[in-house]
Amino acid sequence: MMIQFLKEKKIFDRIKDPLVEFMRMEAFGGIVLMFFTILAMVLTNSMFGESFLAYWKQHFGIHFGEWELSKTLIHWINDGLMAIFFFVVGLEIKREVLTGGLSSIKKASLPIFGAIGGMVVPALIYIAFNLSGSGTHGWGVPMATDIAFALGILLLLGKRIPTSLKLLLTSIAIVDDIGAVIVIALYYTNQIDWIYLLYGGGIYAILWGLNLLKVRKLPIFLFFGVLLWFTLLKSGVHATLAGILLAFTIPAHANRNVSEFIRSNTVLLKELGTTLLKDKKLKEKKIQSSITAVEGNCIEVISPLERLEHFFHPWVAYFIVPLFAFSNAGVILGGDVISNILNPISLGVILGLFLGKPIGIFLFSYLGVKMGFAQKPKKICWSQIIGIGFLGGIGFTMSFFVSQLAFSDPLILNQAKIAVLVASVMSGLLGFIILKMVSSKVEK
Repeated sequence: MMIQFLKEKKIFDRIKDPLVEFMRMEAFGGIVLMFFTILAMVLTNSMFGESFLAYWKQHFGIHFGEWELSKTLIHWINDGLMAIFFFVVGLEIKREVLTGGLSSIKKASLPIFGAIGGMVVPALIYIAFNLSGSGTHGWGVPMATDIAFALGILLLLGKRIPTSLKLLLTSIAIVDDIGAVIVIALYYTNQIDWIYLLYGGGIYAILWGLNLLKVRKLPIFLFFGVLLWFTLLKSGVHATLAGILLAFTIPAHANRNVSEFIRSNTVLLKELGTTLLKDKKLKEKKIQSSITAVEGNCIEVISPLERLEHFFHPWVAYFIVPLFAFSNAGVILGGDVISNILNPISLGVILGLFLGKPIGIFLFSYLGVKMGFAQKPKKICWSQIIGIGFLGGIGFTMSFFVSQLAFSDPLILNQAKIAVLVASVMSGLLGFIILKMVSSKVEK
């Protein structure tokens, strides 16, 4: 019984600082992501390349009589599993807005300024190279940041990096995700079927109604979330947006507060410890009943939002995102390397990520602080902000995702992916070198 309680207490202690747990998981997830990225590139450019690429184009479907929903495997991953990725992103955004680094103007100002600069400047650089031609739709590609790889590099630097700098990079990436979602919703949306969109709006109203009525049964939310995903898929709006919309409706408050949790469990454990029941069967029944009650209290003191985040986050970090990379990172490296890198699309992506991100993040952060709208943490220097600006140039997962939406031509898409990989490697290496050189002693 006491072992069970200690396990639950350990879980509760871990959830007390969810952002720290998030950073650790994302950092290790970056290692898994890197492995599957390299594996995909090796397989694509090996003797198994054609078979590997063809595998993801197999069709899978769901049939009910005459009704059918059929897509290729890569579409199920990109439109289906990635909706869960965006669901977790939405949960993280909501948590940070309510209780974390974005919960007040003072806390949010610096990452908001930095993230806006990190989106606007790369987009402008890309547009400067692609005012016309086949690459005009790709301006959203260099706007994105891959938080898993960026935090993975910070993990390599260990105690050289102050916690406040890690939190700043995480907050910038979260605001960056908000910007990416807005861009996908407003710009990278196909022709809209208004009937299905109306259905989706009705389902979304039901979800908010459940929230306002203080319904806490998570299977109900997830059921309507699947229906929302389907209606958006059929409407022409990118289906992954259903994930982030659903996340915003998930209740963020627990059914009982910490004081009630402590008081109730103290009584239960005291009764359990002093029981003098002689009947062994009755005693076992009493023990099981008390343990069940303690377990119920542990669940009730954690909000539905945090429970879902901690359930889905490992699946996203260690399965969904690596699978997305494995199925999408298969770029063909043969042919004319110079043309693959020096064409306008590639230059726009490379320079947008490698130069636009650090310039935008540093410049807008600096202006925000100098104008009095934002406040720089005392233990962070401007050189370190330049360093995380370069880490922000690691686009990878999100840049790949936007590339899929922006380019339908396989050759152009391949060039864009190569450019993302080149820029991400360059940005990661230079960011690592800068932070290693300038970072002072870590705050503990």
